[in-house]
Amino acid sequence: MGQSSRRQILTAGVAATAALFAPGNASAAPPPAPAGGVPPLGDGFLWGVSSSGFQTEGHAADSNWTRFISAGKADPCLEAVRFWDYYADDVSHAAQLGIKVYRISVEWARVQPNPGSWDEGALIAYDGIVDAIVRAGLRPMLTLDHWVYPGWAAARGGWRHPDMVRDWLANARKIVDRYASRNPLWVTINEPLAYIGTELRIGALQQSDAIPMRDRLAQAHNEIYDHIHQVRPDAMVTSNLGFVPGAETSVNQPFVDKVANKLDFLGVDYYFGPDPGTTAAGSSAGAPGMWQLPLQTEGIYYALRHYAKLFPGKPLYVVENGMPTENGKPRPDGYTRADHLRDTVYWLQRAKADGMNLLGYNYWSLTDNYEWGSYTPRFGLYTVDVTTDPSLTRKPTDAVAAYQAITRAGGVPANYRPTRAPLPCSKVDPPDSCNQPVVV
Repeated sequence: MGQSSRRQILTAGVAATAALFAPGNASAAPPPAPAGGVPPLGDGFLWGVSSSGFQTEGHAADSNWTRFISAGKADPCLEAVRFWDYYADDVSHAAQLGIKVYRISVEWARVQPNPGSWDEGALIAYDGIVDAIVRAGLRPMLTLDHWVYPGWAAARGGWRHPDMVRDWLANARKIVDRYASRNPLWVTINEPLAYIGTELRIGALQQSDAIPMRDRLAQAHNEIYDHIHQVRPDAMVTSNLGFVPGAETSVNQPFVDKVANKLDFLGVDYYFGPDPGTTAAGSSAGAPGMWQLPLQTEGIYYALRHYAKLFPGKPLYVVENGMPTENGKPRPDGYTRADHLRDTVYWLQRAKADGMNLLGYNYWSLTDNYEWGSYTPRFGLYTVDVTTDPSLTRKPTDAVAAYQAITRAGGVPANYRPTRAPLPCSKVDPPDSCNQPVVV
């Protein structure tokens, strides 16, 4: 997930927004629900699932993350759910959902284990995975960097090293050249600001390194964007943003400003929204008790509206969205994965009905995975008991049937009503989410 250590370094903006919720600040009438209910999203809508290499593949290569884990600072990653071995079954499960897009990452640490040389065997294995996705009738969405880089790059300082962008681009160009013919959707860098937060958490950065890393990530995105379009002019490229409720402008906007002219669509990730009286600001990869962070499904509408206003007409895509549970147990509040999915899709349909150019939606994730330090948070449509089940059996949750029904119908029924009413004054995207709240 990116879904992703924002809480540690990126929540300062939340307190600064408190004054926006003083009595009397609500001024504009809320947009009404469409007459006749919410229309479906249409045959061209891209339903999908998301995952990442390190979190699912197993057989992990030497990387910044294996070194952090080896130092005893996180739970062992074991063999994850062994997507590397079981990808044929996972792709089949994905296709049976009725989706159109399967997102994976091509792990730099695996394909370039040493400076200046690439592992052709690893690349051939990725060929098999990508081709299996295509044969299943799905479009690959390929992420070039999902927070993991080779151990040799970590040993010299990671993103603090002046040659990091050069070497990142050398690998990224190789991956682009190899897979552009499959016409994937491209994600250059997963949740850049959350990436920085995670690097701080694992000790790869100091706070003074955060802005230089942000600028290097922006440079890497811009340069590989140009290369992708040289290879395939009709390519669709983004860097997905981990939306930070209450602080999106202060957290992500400086990066967005640097890449705004090189985004073919806006990739937006949304997970959590603060309840009244809380200061939770978005998701936090590996955060203790992640399953206790407040949920607010209408927040996905506000997150999309935020970027629809900044980039009028530009396609929007929810690259990640989901709900964590604790070791797959029922949530204490009784909210099921299926209800959370249906409620979220209702707000996607509302966004589309209100004129937002919504291209697609990926559920995070197909299976449970290594959630950046622990297997306790479970996000999977299929749950997997990594620490107790040697067979790594994929067990469907109630959301599998729910997603199949959604993809067949193009959304929830027109008369669907969310199981949880929207907050009258949300803190997800102040002041608009309070001044112009959505209502059912």
